[in-house]
Amino acid sequence: MSVVVVGASAAGFATAEGLRRNGYDGALTLVGAEPELPYDRPPLSKQVLTGAWEADRIRLCRPDKAIELGLDLRLGTPAAGLDPATRHLALTDGSVLPYEQLVLATGVVPRPFPGTDGLRGLRMLRTLEDSLALRADLAPGARLVVIGAGFLGTEIAAAARTLGAEVWLVEPEPVPLGIAVGTAVGEFVAGLHREQGVHLHTGPAAAVRDFKVNAGTVEAVVLADGTELRCDLAVVAIGSVPATGWLAGSGLTLGDGIECDAHCSAAPGVYAAGDVASWFHERAGIRVRLEHRTNATEQGLYVAKALLGQTGEPFTPVPYFWSDQYDTKIVAFGLLRGADEVRVVEGAIADGEFVALYRKGNRLTGVLGVRRAKSVRQWRALLAAGSGWDEALAISPK
Repeated sequence: MSVVVVGASAAGFATAEGLRRNGYDGALTLVGAEPELPYDRPPLSKQVLTGAWEADRIRLCRPDKAIELGLDLRLGTPAAGLDPATRHLALTDGSVLPYEQLVLATGVVPRPFPGTDGLRGLRMLRTLEDSLALRADLAPGARLVVIGAGFLGTEIAAAARTLGAEVWLVEPEPVPLGIAVGTAVGEFVAGLHREQGVHLHTGPAAAVRDFKVNAGTVEAVVLADGTELRCDLAVVAIGSVPATGWLAGSGLTLGDGIECDAHCSAAPGVYAAGDVASWFHERAGIRVRLEHRTNATEQGLYVAKALLGQTGEPFTPVPYFWSDQYDTKIVAFGLLRGADEVRVVEGAIADGEFVALYRKGNRLTGVLGVRRAKSVRQWRALLAAGSGWDEALAISPK
């Protein structure tokens, strides 16, 4: 058997490691769009951006590890096309790789701001190169506008303030992270950034209307209400999209990612893992796609077993994510978006330490904690068991 894994980040590398760990000793090719050996992405907007960690610390794989795993590395050669019927993968360097089993773990790409191609001083953050370049320009006093206050945008804002930059954070929703974690927690995050001196603009008036440009370089970000934010550079952090453009015409079902069944299978001989995979989560009863670091590893390891016929169980993880902003750690389990109710059951938002439960219908769907990581972990088992809301409240401290 021959296996080709497309995508050399956390999910792809976890799949490769999982295959070897579970006894696969056949041909194994790892294809990566970047020239880098696999590395970890979450620190790019945190420890690497602040300079607390050097780039070498985030490596998932070193050359000797690649040799140990027997990887045929094809780095710096993005995939260009796929023919599942004949089981051939085309790369942008013109080479064609036959395969018997294929794993797609191409992740996501940042969503660009429309009409800004080629503008200098306007950045996005996805790769190690992006992070190092941004860090080099964030000297104390540098004026930075961060467009988008999701997790990436708020983490960039926090890192930039840590480095002494003057930061404006703009978001057309009422509060940062509101869609992801709810309004009450979003208001807490807003307060956290204001306390650290971030100039926060939210709501429809804070939508970016235009850019003032001089000789091809962005000099100011113009908001919907006419406010001009002068800047030395701006970062666009308005979300990402699954990296599936190269799969057009492949016959795979592409919706919000590569659509898979409950076993992460997209077609005969084709699996997907990580940020790009959209699969039916049987316990949650819905199709999900997660851009979480932990899920990338868990799903890659699961796909390795599924591909080898070592598991017949569906993939039903309890999602987990975290965010570090200043000295505050936010951790969460489960599915938080679209909750019908968010209830604080431990601590208080006003005190900056709390645990909140999330309800959808009559079920407990998620838990989030700020500076209460140990308490949050105690709710994981209830989420895994699909517990009801009343059952959860019955054992909560409040």
